[in-house]
Amino acid sequence: MGQLSSKYAGRHGVPHASSLNELLQLWMSCKATRTLMDIYTQCLSSMISTCPDACVDALLDTSVQHSPHFDWVVAHIGSSFPNTIISRVLSCGLKDFCVHGAAPVDLLFPTAADKRVPKIASVVGILGHLASRHSGSIKQELLRMFHESLGPMRDQHQKATVPFLLQLAVMSPMLLGTISSELVDSLKPSVLNQLHQHFASLPREDLENMVSIVVHLICQTSAGAYRILQFLVNTAMPASVITTPGLAVHDSVREACDRIIQLLLLNLQKLVYNRGAPSLGDAPPRPVPFLDELKGHVRELCVETLRLERKRFLWQHQLLGLLAVYCAPNCATDALFYLLTLAHSQEELGLATQLYAVLSSCMTDLLPATVKKCVCQIHAGGLPEQHVVQLFHNLALIVQWEGEGPASMSTQLGAVLSHHLHDLGQLLLHRSPEVAEAASLLLSVCPMPRAVRPAHLLVIVRSAVHQFFLVLRRQSPTSLSYSSRLLARLSGTSPAATKAVLQQLVEGALHRGNAELFGGLGEAPSGDEAGLEGARVSLLDTNRRFTAAVNFSGSVWSVFHAGVIGRGLKPAAAAGGRAPEELAHNAQSFLSLLLRCCRGGRYGPAEAPVPPAAGVSPEAAKAVAVVLVESVCPDVTGSELCWPPEEHTRSTVERDLQICRRFRDNPLLFPLLRLVAAGRPALCYCSVLLRGLLATLMAHWEASRESDTTSSPWHLQASCALVACMAEGSLLPPVLGNMHEIFHQLAPFEVHLLLLSVWDYMRDNSPLPQKFTFQADRGLFFRDFSRDGDVGKYLAVLHSVLHKNIDRLGLLAGRFRT
Repeated sequence: MGQLSSKYAGRHGVPHASSLNELLQLWMSCKATRTLMDIYTQCLSSMISTCPDACVDALLDTSVQHSPHFDWVVAHIGSSFPNTIISRVLSCGLKDFCVHGAAPVDLLFPTAADKRVPKIASVVGILGHLASRHSGSIKQELLRMFHESLGPMRDQHQKATVPFLLQLAVMSPMLLGTISSELVDSLKPSVLNQLHQHFASLPREDLENMVSIVVHLICQTSAGAYRILQFLVNTAMPASVITTPGLAVHDSVREACDRIIQLLLLNLQKLVYNRGAPSLGDAPPRPVPFLDELKGHVRELCVETLRLERKRFLWQHQLLGLLAVYCAPNCATDALFYLLTLAHSQEELGLATQLYAVLSSCMTDLLPATVKKCVCQIHAGGLPEQHVVQLFHNLALIVQWEGEGPASMSTQLGAVLSHHLHDLGQLLLHRSPEVAEAASLLLSVCPMPRAVRPAHLLVIVRSAVHQFFLVLRRQSPTSLSYSSRLLARLSGTSPAATKAVLQQLVEGALHRGNAELFGGLGEAPSGDEAGLEGARVSLLDTNRRFTAAVNFSGSVWSVFHAGVIGRGLKPAAAAGGRAPEELAHNAQSFLSLLLRCCRGGRYGPAEAPVPPAAGVSPEAAKAVAVVLVESVCPDVTGSELCWPPEEHTRSTVERDLQICRRFRDNPLLFPLLRLVAAGRPALCYCSVLLRGLLATLMAHWEASRESDTTSSPWHLQASCALVACMAEGSLLPPVLGNMHEIFHQLAPFEVHLLLLSVWDYMRDNSPLPQKFTFQADRGLFFRDFSRDGDVGKYLAVLHSVLHKNIDRLGLLAGRFRT
């Protein structure tokens, strides 16, 4: 059969020896060769029980002589007697290995071993043919040979078993993959100690060669690569004090594993960095099976690395770097992503920055790709909420680290994150407060881009403002500081951003859902309690009962719904149940933030009171004024700056009462007016609010029959605040602006007369921005009241009131001299 196979191998129509199945079908289709195969099978079945070695030796000798043309015969015979052929082929191969001998260096050069041990190639070929269907039997036989070789009574064949098995593994990657995983699982501490005793007597040079072979085989291993790595790392770790005595390995075994790991990393480094970049004319780079298998275990490697266990994390961190370069760019971004997500301390986070420092020298756009992966994973729901929070905290920590020049990770990371402002801003509205807080922290520390699309800017501003009021309601100081800093930074990006932030903040604060945070009246209760009528009453009937005409605001058809006949007055809205300290803190936090935004995002002491001082941008103050007018009185335009005569108030009673009611329901409005007044001449654009308040207060004091003003505390406070605010905004001259200091010591009718003189002055000197001039040396707008004529005629009532109450107000007379 061997002669026939070799003779006709080169004939036309005969398949190549590598096409084993086609060659087997061709020869078996010939009746003569099929008859010879049947005769040989019959002879083998009769003789294999009495002299199996002779039968297998004859098969191997013929295979060596006529290989590879005889392989189809070996495959056919082996499939008929798998167990016997496998065991006898290995036995004969081991005997031949012992007879001819193989130097340890031959294991690294299979061609040299083929010449010295002729049957080894046939053994590899036969086992390779049988592995497709009988890999389990081959695996069991190889493991049996290995464990029997470690027994106490070892002959020459058993001593050569381990080198023989290594030789097979070097020559056949298929056999290596078949046995590697199970072999590692069988290497218990007792087996490792036996191996140590087995090789202790070998010369040092032979041991070094053996270690080199093991490292080479590990690099070529794909199946079970992660298990092999874990075995090496666990075995090389120093013994623990709680290790069970029977499970401890010898120190030499531990040192050997340590050396294997170091040589493995060195060899992998050579393989990875010597690959080079493939070109069109070159062959593809040589693969490294060990690293190819570890690609799917990047997360496990990162978790093990972050444990910071002595030598362990250094080895695995170095392996992560090699794996990232080998499988760039996917493994590089995955490794950085997992390290940034799973790190829980600065020491662990430092591993991510160290890995980036190694990889950034040979990879471009690594950081943008990593951040993009983080954003995609978050928005795809691929990360648990606690991991999202940890990731954002870690990114914020890196951005805040002081980098060394523009190439540092913190500088580059901040620039990359700024391009994902819109994606990260959406997370401010996340259902988890922790995620929203972490997103607010990250956005508050990363640099803002130079230009933001208006649509994206508006989305993130709205989200940040919503987040601000949420954390203000939850009384979270940390979250409040993040949100405030974010809004202040957003307001400093551009004038449009400043206006958007101020508008959203003021509208949000005046919204009935947030008004109760500052002591205002909240939203009306919903349900049956909210309506004056039952749920079954027709809305059309109710409207017909109130009026038969359309309700034109400001006309004679206006109707004040004070209640329902038969049901009594409309129930008063209940005030919030928050403590005065909390209300003051909320107002202080909001006004401090608003002031910083008006200053263009510049920071001041967070705990300092809001000063009426300069520094408020006139444009920013004007934006606040416009929002105030639109929120408090939306049915008027900001163009009504001229001050009308007192008689005009008769046609605006409803509007004036509405303005007064809004100021009474929301205590935050007066501080907002004061902030607007600090940015002269922005208070001019609040003229309609000032008129409405002043007209209502004048009507109240005129109708009051009390003996002193303290009987109406809110109206007294409102009168003082209004006059002081108008004086601060330079709408009143200093003498008239000081009159609020004596209101609490006057009678109601006297306050009415004084406010009437204020009205007269404002009527003759309307609050127009054109009356203000800019002083470049002070950076402020200034109003020269001497251009408005003599102020004395408006002080006659004030002087008369002072003269009447000279006994109580004599000491203050000096403040009211022109």
